[in-house]
Amino acid sequence: MAFKMTDKVTWVGKIDWELRRFHGDEYSTHRGSSYNSYLIKDEKTVLIDTVWKPFDEEFVENLKKEVDLKDIDYIISNHAEVDHSGALPLLLKEIPDVPIYCSANGAKILKAHYHEDWNFVEVKTGDTLDIGESTLTFIEARMLHWPDTMFTYMSGENILFSNDAFGQHYASELMYNDLVDQAELYQEAIKYYANILTPFSPLVTNKIKEVLSFELPVDIIATSHGIIWRDNPAQIIEKYLEWADAYQENQITIVYDTMWGATRRMAEGIAEGIQLADKDVTVKLYNAANSDKNDVITEMFKSKAVLVGSSTVNKSIMSATAGILDMIRGIGFKNKKAGAFGSYGWSGESVGLITERLKDAKFEVVDEGLKAFWNPDKDAIDQCVEYGKEFVKKI
Repeated sequence: MAFKMTDKVTWVGKIDWELRRFHGDEYSTHRGSSYNSYLIKDEKTVLIDTVWKPFDEEFVENLKKEVDLKDIDYIISNHAEVDHSGALPLLLKEIPDVPIYCSANGAKILKAHYHEDWNFVEVKTGDTLDIGESTLTFIEARMLHWPDTMFTYMSGENILFSNDAFGQHYASELMYNDLVDQAELYQEAIKYYANILTPFSPLVTNKIKEVLSFELPVDIIATSHGIIWRDNPAQIIEKYLEWADAYQENQITIVYDTMWGATRRMAEGIAEGIQLADKDVTVKLYNAANSDKNDVITEMFKSKAVLVGSSTVNKSIMSATAGILDMIRGIGFKNKKAGAFGSYGWSGESVGLITERLKDAKFEVVDEGLKAFWNPDKDAIDQCVEYGKEFVKKI
């Protein structure tokens, strides 16, 4: 499948309807994804990125329906990650000498991935490529989200090929932001930002300001995954600036794991107390063991405060809770408050361990947390309700 975006630009990527896990098992893709590749036909013919290797044969065969491969003058690799570059080895067996325009880091990573010394042309921010009526301008976007990442801007068509920035893992034959379900689109966009780009938020802000300073007209943002922004593309730029600025909503998220239900009952009691103290705040509860970890991370990203709970097991915390805490340490959320809770029967280390890990993840821990001995009785649940009320006052 291919479709014309403009007179000069054709989408030649792949929609992956079946994809449910990405980056190994690190990212859930409930709505599939797409690998967006673009073919430009001006006086020169340019291919921007390819697709993931499992689809390389299909990609090359479909590309042949759109262009004689020998007519491709340039390939642009905005990002060397294998979901973008996976079809390059097969493609370059047919056109081995075609120049590949990429950043210096891009050339280094492509060589390390494929162990081929292709015809690399290294570019940096401000470098241009004249392709006829249009000019391509390269903009390095290091660490958004890899060291090699760059954007490519096409004059005349006013298209920003933004690679992973502004994208989503979202499969749809409709392809454009004005045609798809807006709630689904923004849910996938914020999930993508929360889980992948949050660690680089200061760089996001600086790069967007740099691109805006060029005063380039942008009619389309052509991402590498998911939906293409053609209707008011500035809307997603504005959202990125908002999300990058220590984002939070009026929400508190409670994440816990439980052995026999005691910690769950604590979580529910704390949630009741929060709601009694603040009728307007959104409270969401997630059992870390049976909830999708990326969805949980997204809700934590949206929250002004989080509470994390676990039973004590073997002088430690339960593995699902530990996994979430390890993820948020690497993600580096900003300007969020937190507390810990948990049940125990013997030694009761979980609350202290959770507290230390929250501090290590740069959360502001507002108190010493709350413990319950064995299965909480009515008095213990009442304590949980009161704890929830007091927690609201501290945030």
